[in-house]
Amino acid sequence: MVALLSPGQGSQHAGMLTPWLALPAAVETVARWSEIADLDLAAAGTTWSDEVIRDTAVAQPLLTAAALLSARALLGDAMPDAVCGHSIGELPALAVAGVLTDDQAIALAARRGRAMSAATTLAATGMSAVLGGDADVVLAAAAQHGLQVATVNVTGQVVLGGPVAALDALAADPPAGARIRRLDVAGAFHTSAMAPAVAELTAALDALSPAPPRTTVIGNRDGAVVSDGREALQRLGEQLTHAVRFDLCLETLRGLGISGAIELAPGGTLTAVAKRALPGVELVALRTPDDLPAARALLHHAGEHTPVAWRALPSPDSGVVDRLVAVGDAVLAGAPIAVVSGRSGASTVVAPVPGTVTEWLVTAGDPVRAGQLLAVLT
Repeated sequence: MVALLSPGQGSQHAGMLTPWLALPAAVETVARWSEIADLDLAAAGTTWSDEVIRDTAVAQPLLTAAALLSARALLGDAMPDAVCGHSIGELPALAVAGVLTDDQAIALAARRGRAMSAATTLAATGMSAVLGGDADVVLAAAAQHGLQVATVNVTGQVVLGGPVAALDALAADPPAGARIRRLDVAGAFHTSAMAPAVAELTAALDALSPAPPRTTVIGNRDGAVVSDGREALQRLGEQLTHAVRFDLCLETLRGLGISGAIELAPGGTLTAVAKRALPGVELVALRTPDDLPAARALLHHAGEHTPVAWRALPSPDSGVVDRLVAVGDAVLAGAPIAVVSGRSGASTVVAPVPGTVTEWLVTAGDPVRAGQLLAVLT
């Protein structure tokens, strides 16, 4: 099983599109996307400086364009076993999964970036990484200073966001055993500071008619498998003010039996995180088209292998579980396995591949959390 990972803001760098524009039809494609985004993406990705493309309104559509160019060059008409994007990376991931078109992903990235950029001007906010320390102590310190968790990529590394004054206070009195590193970002993304951007993005999302995912989609908020296109878009709006839990995404991929992962352009950031969290998983980062042969070999190699012996199926949400099949039942890909009923409604757990349910890890009526493993499929 091979997953595609799509990087988020902070991965961009000057000149990142230059090698990808040499691919057939890339110049024409980026010209169309530039019109959609009302932004010269070709110039942004080739000649603009790091400081200029740091602007959220530029970085987000630029990252989406880079990820999609590399995905189409890699896949053609093929489909990966799973997709997972980090923050803005969720948009190209959903396009790869067929929930959105590429053009829709670009348009949403531009609108999202402008709305979030505008939100950063309303108050002086920022973000700091907290490295090490006891998790409970770090969270208590965050609450004491009025800060919120914005991102958790791996265990022992939490990004907090909030008012600049509160970040300064945390740096002056860090939790025991922890180091504080201020991040070079324009505002406190994935916290309540982004609330002013929610309405505009939600309006754009509500106007779309999403398609069902054609592959397994892992959601940022909780690492849940998202099997409904409308829910995937709803989560995009909610994600602006909720933490990115990429640690839970990687946990879910591990439970699904991932054997390889390819990070779309501009690759490198998520590959480093996955290397730490997924030992033994083969990883390829797409930095330039020169990396495409290794990525294609990984996809081809995975296709030739015997399918993984088993897959653990995670809960898509928190709630109460109802089992729809029994141990020993054979199911087809896409068949419903269970329903989890929570505050946001009922979410169906489906089989990602054909197989047989060989073990239930929960009992009907059990309360479960998002990402909790429910059953084993072989």
